[in-house]
Amino acid sequence: MSVEGEKFAAVVFNPVKTDAEKLKRIITEDAVEHGWGEPLFIATTVDDPGVSMAKQAVEKGASVVVAAGGDGTVRCVAEGLRSSGVPLAIVPAGTGNLLARNLDLPLGNVKQAVSIAYAGNDRAIDVGIAEVRAENGPAQQYVFLVMAGMGIDAQMIANTNDDLKKSVGWLAYADAVVRSLADLKPFRIRYQLAESAPHSAHVSTILVANCGTLPAGIELLPDAKIDDGKLDLAVLQPKGALGWLQVWRKVRWENGVLRRSSIGRRILTATEGRDRTVTYLRSPMVTVKPDDPQQLELDGDEIGTTTATRFTVDPLALTVKVPVPRSRAAAKQRAAATAETAADKA
Repeated sequence: MSVEGEKFAAVVFNPVKTDAEKLKRIITEDAVEHGWGEPLFIATTVDDPGVSMAKQAVEKGASVVVAAGGDGTVRCVAEGLRSSGVPLAIVPAGTGNLLARNLDLPLGNVKQAVSIAYAGNDRAIDVGIAEVRAENGPAQQYVFLVMAGMGIDAQMIANTNDDLKKSVGWLAYADAVVRSLADLKPFRIRYQLAESAPHSAHVSTILVANCGTLPAGIELLPDAKIDDGKLDLAVLQPKGALGWLQVWRKVRWENGVLRRSSIGRRILTATEGRDRTVTYLRSPMVTVKPDDPQQLELDGDEIGTTTATRFTVDPLALTVKVPVPRSRAAAKQRAAATAETAADKA
């Protein structure tokens, strides 16, 4: 039990995704090492993947709330922490670990992730908000941190085999893509950006992103920034198999290779506008209305079908724990070593 006024971490963990005993041991040991009080552990449930648990942690006075689980757990804990000022730390334990990748957090190393929870830097990031309207009933509001999608990516999430995910990880999505392509038909949407006239398009997918890096270093939206107060959109309009090859070329070659060098960027500038398979847009708000109800996903969570969704951004509404820059971390280590040496001499 933590002493009143003493710093302590609250840990919201998914008991299915995490090794609870190992997690509790490491977090408790690190609490002692950093001079913090005894941690509070709260397990998520099927009915509540983390929202109320995060709010409970804030009410109890936690100095940091650790989300241990997959992207769904992180998203729900973030929803509970939104605008609270209490930082979110992440112990990635899922298939995609999308936010962790975009923040350069350690994957597969619980000890390192926990250390960042106690001693990392605070960073304010934007939060995406999706107001989702289904065929019947009022609109419901959801938080997303990385990416929302309507079209093939949402169908992919719906078609992903959970058992295959457990055995091969994020590569299970490749199997789902193949199965989704078989039934894929472009659909018509009407979309409107902030302070712009409505547009219509036939698309295979429309993505609304807060940040844009996917597993395997895929830069889907290379210019997306997690703290710029804007959402980045990718409208995919490939025609047939050749069109999908053009999408793949753009994502892997142009975004992943050419953008990294000055010569490559000049090539991209010279050829800009020739490829219409992927259109990039940016706005603090976009409303998307498909002619027919479409599947929607948020950070890899299947939300269901929607007839209209309004996406907005809540700027810098969430504080997250991120690694200390290496140079600063090295300076801290040297200072600690110097102090220890001075203490020994004294």
